Amino acid sequence: MTSKPFRCAALLCISSALVACSSSQERVDYADLAQQEFESTKIQASQWQSLDQAGEISYLTDLVQSDELGQLIKEALAANPSLQKTALTLQASLWELKKSHGANLPSVDASVGVSEEKNSETDYSAKISVSWELDLWQKLANAESASAKSLASDEALYQSSQDTLVASVMKTWLSLTAKQHAIEIETKRLNLLEANEQLIVKRFKSGMDNLETLDEARTSTSQSRATLAQYQENLQIQKRELQTLLGRNTPLILSPQQEYPEVSYSLSGLPEQNLQRRPDLKSAYLTIEAADLSTQVAYKDMLPSISLSAALSDAAESPRMALFTSPIWSLAAQLTQPLYQGGQLKAAAEVAKLQTAQAFQGYRDTLLTAVNEVKDALGQEKVLQQRLTHIRNALQSSRSNLTQYETKYRNGLVALSDLISAQTTMFDLEAQLDELIYEHLANRITLGLALGLGVKPE
Repeated sequence: MTSKPFRCAALLCISSALVACSSSQERVDYADLAQQEFESTKIQASQWQSLDQAGEISYLTDLVQSDELGQLIKEALAANPSLQKTALTLQASLWELKKSHGANLPSVDASVGVSEEKNSETDYSAKISVSWELDLWQKLANAESASAKSLASDEALYQSSQDTLVASVMKTWLSLTAKQHAIEIETKRLNLLEANEQLIVKRFKSGMDNLETLDEARTSTSQSRATLAQYQENLQIQKRELQTLLGRNTPLILSPQQEYPEVSYSLSGLPEQNLQRRPDLKSAYLTIEAADLSTQVAYKDMLPSISLSAALSDAAESPRMALFTSPIWSLAAQLTQPLYQGGQLKAAAEVAKLQTAQAFQGYRDTLLTAVNEVKDALGQEKVLQQRLTHIRNALQSSRSNLTQYETKYRNGLVALSDLISAQTTMFDLEAQLDELIYEHLANRITLGLALGLGVKPE
């Protein structure tokens, strides 16, 4: 006949299990909500398991074809300290997964001991024990799955870090050409201003110009020298920035690019589902799944647990005889039900729920940011194309106008100040056009990154 204390203990375990199970049903399916959020952006979403196969495969490095840039990208991926730090985090997550997997396996311990009491002989003992917790509620399996999801999330973050690094290297490399062009344009402007200043000095000495015109010419020349000095320093700043991205502590020596490379990207037939390939979105979604599994583990910590153990032991008066010559074996099973721990288990479950909710909000933030980045880059693409067309037309008109002013000045039909004004306008438009070309190329890299174009795997 079953004893009354045993029946009470059994009923208590069952009631506690029912309470924990009922509490676990109150969890919100944030992974499903995340899918709904994604679909609400009106982007055709496929299953997350096929993220890397979504859309037409292309890579950031396909946008710019340059052997020099390719070598710089390889160097950055191998030596950038921030990326290496992320890689170490990924390795730590891998060991966390192995740790969680080990919790599902039996544990084996071996021990030897020696004891000696007064007026008695020395006793030697040896013991081998095996213990194993039965995973009745799939708690250990959920913990391992949570670690696997966290590892996958960290892998996606590492991929995102790679993509961002490569995009930064590409844009910084392009900016070197932009800075070099700015120096060349300003140098031509300065040479012309110095020539104009010398001409005005001669005219001033001959009484053909006044002091105000001479001071104005000297002011323009000094301003151009100051601007040129700043442009030269800007070029060095960009070189140091690229050096940092590469993880170097030695000076960077690169041959100057005379022309911008072509950045290929076609907006026609652009597949919207490419956004699914963004690794930061993938990481945020996997973080929700990992947090949800951790919440399940927290609730299942309130449930009873059953563990089995077996031991083989021996004791003798000599070390050799104690090595299991006449061993004694034992087998035990233990049922454990948490009763009172000061509310720690309930608090841990609530914290896990809130962390899952935080992961969901983090996903929403990442999704909204991703959508806005694509919209902004597409908007900039259209605006920059329009601005480039207008500035090219303006520069063409300015050059034609300058030619006419030079002819009229030689014929004495216009003043020198009018010619200088036309020259200034032309140089300003040349500088503005070159800056727009760089912004357009850099924006195409930004657009590719926003759409999920990543680094080609080795």
